[in-house]
Amino acid sequence: MKNYYSILLLLLFVACRKQYDVALPDQRWDLFESANAVALKDTVRNKLQGVFAIGAGATDFGSLAALKWSYNVNGTDTTYYLSVFCETDVSYFIMQGKRLDSSILLNGYWRKMTGTSTGKARLTISAANGGRKLLTGAVFNSGDIVIDGVYGNGDEVPTAPIRFQYARPLYNARPLEIVVHRGGGQTADLLPASENSAQIIQWASRFGATGVEIDVRLTRDGVPILYHDDNLSERLIVKNGLIGPVEDYTYDQLNTMVRLIRNNERIPTLREALQTVVYSTPLKYVWLDTKFHGNMQLMRDIQQEYMQRAAALGKPLEITIGIPDETVFNNLTALPNYQNIPSVCELDVDFTQRANSGIWGPRWTLGIQTDKINLMHSQGRRAFVWTLDVPENIKQYMYTNLYDGILTDYPSIVAFYHYVRP
Repeated sequence: MKNYYSILLLLLFVACRKQYDVALPDQRWDLFESANAVALKDTVRNKLQGVFAIGAGATDFGSLAALKWSYNVNGTDTTYYLSVFCETDVSYFIMQGKRLDSSILLNGYWRKMTGTSTGKARLTISAANGGRKLLTGAVFNSGDIVIDGVYGNGDEVPTAPIRFQYARPLYNARPLEIVVHRGGGQTADLLPASENSAQIIQWASRFGATGVEIDVRLTRDGVPILYHDDNLSERLIVKNGLIGPVEDYTYDQLNTMVRLIRNNERIPTLREALQTVVYSTPLKYVWLDTKFHGNMQLMRDIQQEYMQRAAALGKPLEITIGIPDETVFNNLTALPNYQNIPSVCELDVDFTQRANSGIWGPRWTLGIQTDKINLMHSQGRRAFVWTLDVPENIKQYMYTNLYDGILTDYPSIVAFYHYVRP
């Protein structure tokens, strides 16, 4: 009888799941998987970054693209991804690379975040079009590297031609923290994992993020977890009969009975999320958006622990505790040595100064606020604006050269505008 009910619950679980995903295409490519195709060296990957002009394919993806590598670590295995950030329709490619003789193969898929469009992409840098120069470390100039290939729709065999031609290095004159909302973007944006999950954090750098914002709540027994909404709801979890605030449930109850809407994921603890950031990604910034009102010592302890873990690895990582309201402000400033706690304050600049927050985080609807940003900069603080999703707004705020970070659901378009700057 017990097995019967287990099977029944599993069937109900599967039947009730909402399909929020865009099905990624099957990316198998026989040539890419051939025995003679081998992994690229670090030196080659580093050279294969930059701003590229798009020839064929410009109608779908725009006239320019920024190519940048990231990685994901799983145990002793590291997988490298080449992201191609394009302007049109918040589009990007995510590729993997191999060497085949004197050519370079790039295999993956493209996606447009403004809808559900996606498809396969297969690209080649032939020996004559720069493959040999990249592989041997030879000097190259604008126009010397040409990436030719094809892309398609869904799982169809790709046939539409596309060409990228190297123009110049990525912009790096002024740093910008590209912070993705809820660990990788909102679930409603059809992502490959649930928002605020450990899994989506592993995708963040592929989307163009240098940092993540994650929402922290406490369970009834005081375990910090990641969850955005006030209540359990079908927007974020598979229907299971549980209702009300997550704070009403113990961690064991949530871990046993609740599944996020994608990939049978569990609600992660804050420790699990930061473990992923530190040991599996190149991310270098975390914004802990405080969603609870209560003692913040445990959150502070975890923040300190994982910054120390990153430092022990020689990895630069900044973790800031978010101050979204006056209650959280009062709770944070009640802690010992609060002036030395890395934090980001969403309240006005006077609260930022009183908390000694290193970052002031105003919402974009308040305007650019040049005088206040200049004041923060004069005090050695930074300014991160949130939440910018409309491309024109992103360009407006970025090109003032005032903000040091942008929080967004669409890091790929922020990455595009940032890296293609002349």
